[in-house]
Amino acid sequence: MSTTLNHAPQDLQGQDLLIELLAEELPPKALKTLGQAFAKGVFDGLVNAGLTQQAASFEGFATPRRLAVRVHGVLPQASAKALEQKLMPLSVGLDATANATPALTKKLSALGLAHLQVSDLAQIDDGKQINLWAKTTQAGVSLAEGAQKALNDSLSALPIPKLMSYQLHRDCALPGWSSVHFVRPVHGLLALYGSEVLALTALGLKATRETQGHRFEALSPCLSLQHSTEYEQVLLDVGRVVASFEARRESIRQQLAAVAKAIDGSLTVLEDEALLDEVCALVEHPNVLACQFEAEFLSVPQECLILTMKANQKYFPLLDPSGKLSNHFLVVSNISPADASAVIQGNERVVRPRLADAQFFFTQDQKKSLLSRLDALGQVVYHQKLGTQAERSVRVAALSDLIAKDLLSDGAINPEQHTWVKEAARVAKVDLLTDMVGEFPELQGIMGHYYALHDGYASSVAQAIEDHYKPRFAGDTLPRDVVGHILALADKLEVLVGLFGIGQQPTGDKDPYALRRQALGVIRLLTAGGLKLSLSRLLQHAQSVFEASALQLTWGESMAQLQAFIGERLSGVFKDAGYSSAQIEAVLSLSFDRLDDVDKRLEAVKQFALMQEASALAAANKRIGNILKKSSLPQDVSVNAALFQEDAERALFDAMAVSLPESKALFERAHYAPCLASLAVLKVPVDHFFEHVMVNAPQSDLRENRMALLRELFTAMNRVADLSRLA
Repeated sequence: MSTTLNHAPQDLQGQDLLIELLAEELPPKALKTLGQAFAKGVFDGLVNAGLTQQAASFEGFATPRRLAVRVHGVLPQASAKALEQKLMPLSVGLDATANATPALTKKLSALGLAHLQVSDLAQIDDGKQINLWAKTTQAGVSLAEGAQKALNDSLSALPIPKLMSYQLHRDCALPGWSSVHFVRPVHGLLALYGSEVLALTALGLKATRETQGHRFEALSPCLSLQHSTEYEQVLLDVGRVVASFEARRESIRQQLAAVAKAIDGSLTVLEDEALLDEVCALVEHPNVLACQFEAEFLSVPQECLILTMKANQKYFPLLDPSGKLSNHFLVVSNISPADASAVIQGNERVVRPRLADAQFFFTQDQKKSLLSRLDALGQVVYHQKLGTQAERSVRVAALSDLIAKDLLSDGAINPEQHTWVKEAARVAKVDLLTDMVGEFPELQGIMGHYYALHDGYASSVAQAIEDHYKPRFAGDTLPRDVVGHILALADKLEVLVGLFGIGQQPTGDKDPYALRRQALGVIRLLTAGGLKLSLSRLLQHAQSVFEASALQLTWGESMAQLQAFIGERLSGVFKDAGYSSAQIEAVLSLSFDRLDDVDKRLEAVKQFALMQEASALAAANKRIGNILKKSSLPQDVSVNAALFQEDAERALFDAMAVSLPESKALFERAHYAPCLASLAVLKVPVDHFFEHVMVNAPQSDLRENRMALLRELFTAMNRVADLSRLA
């Protein structure tokens, strides 16, 4: 056991420490994360070394060619530390003459404390024995040593997506030709403590006070900083670089809005935070320019045009007040020439072939109907053990038909919607074979929507083709109507049942087929989609469509595992929604076969738990459950009021006669909160029953009658949830 006590510095003044790595262009999608991790890592390392004042803070900087951090309130030397180290029992460390034993001498030497004498050691009684303790003072680490470690640790912990190997020149810190591994080659290391260069090394480089500005617009090729506080101002004024990622990002946002307004006050920039982050990581001094393309391209679905502009060119599309794409777009340039016409024309010239390709793909795809492509799905392998996309489409169609029949029999859909389900299921996957989806896989489903409308399908069918992939992620929208809901549910269940059936369940953090996401999609569709369907029946339907195919699957316990897997995801969803583990267990342990009312039951349990009577009723419920588990009461035994001998059992029976019919009626109308609240009147009679009545009476008829009374009460109390879980 050891403890470390930091002594506050008496005469040390803190200054700013600036560290910068100047590199070749860093990966734009990772820059924001890399910048934050680098800055936080260096700061944490300095704090852990005791090299910062109490009010220390830091600023991170990240541009396409640099990672930097400036820490405020950094000390030149960490304060001394008072060290207390438990050594060993007194009886082991000292001999009969009170001299050090070989064991103590060896221990002190190993700790670097060989200079200590026995008289320097403290003897402390811990209540069991007397132990020897060494108390000494250790000088604080120097800034050069502590900052070097903080820098090394920060670099080694960076979340680098992929390392590069490159060679250093002979004049670098590492002699000769040496290999270095980093996200991109680094060509400069700047380290300033106030106005002084701090002797740090990293990635084969020695620290200097020099850095570089913008590749093309810097007023000087080399920037020499005189003080750590002037970093971003010198970079901006002389280097033409906005060092702060956040400031640069906000500048882009403001410029986008201003330029869009200048074009047409009604136009707005398509919001895309990920694109804004990526573009911010591509420029050091942003300059937003307005461009446009030929209006004839607007005949192509706007999703295609938007995707090619964003994904390929990193442009910002502009939308009109109705949300329709305009033929104007914005470019964030890294240069600011006096005449920007060449830059504008160049970007317009670059985007034109992209849009023309999209127009060509769209026109060519419409020359063949979706049905005419159906047979070609047999050439696309879905999974080695689960067949082709054609076979999968047949299974999804069969499963969606079974779901639709259940809903049709309940009056939840009409025959026309049933027909639409079958039509949509038949061609839902065909757009995978189109040129447009081949070029832009992100458009699957979306293009199926457009091509279905072109082929004359009903709008509900076309919507279902697009929506059957929803929800794709947390927070995604649900399908727009019941046809899409049914198809989306069938599609996700087919994936889950098929892959569980071949033993491809997720393990640990590995989920190559995104089955957790599919399960969450099923949960969203059943809890928020308004479909009153049994989960177990859905899984049986899904299993049946596989059994009807030529596939040889060994189910074993896979369906039980899948149901438990969905239950785990469901529990996680409601924990995130703010329900306690006990409340979730109370509902899900009873049943989660009907997911459409789980949230209602949970809310009812949450309200019930706030009642004064809840705790006592939950405890009584648990007690009754334990009693009934040990009994062998026949199912046909009912309560006989003539056998009552105690006032307490008669009082409980009378109270149940009033409250239980009301509770049952409320339950049948799915009024779960009032159903549970109606049980509150039973608290007093239940307490009196257990206080005055012996349940396990010697006479068998009395015992069975009292058991039957408790069984009736137990059934009524656990309709909504297993209340014993709240005890």
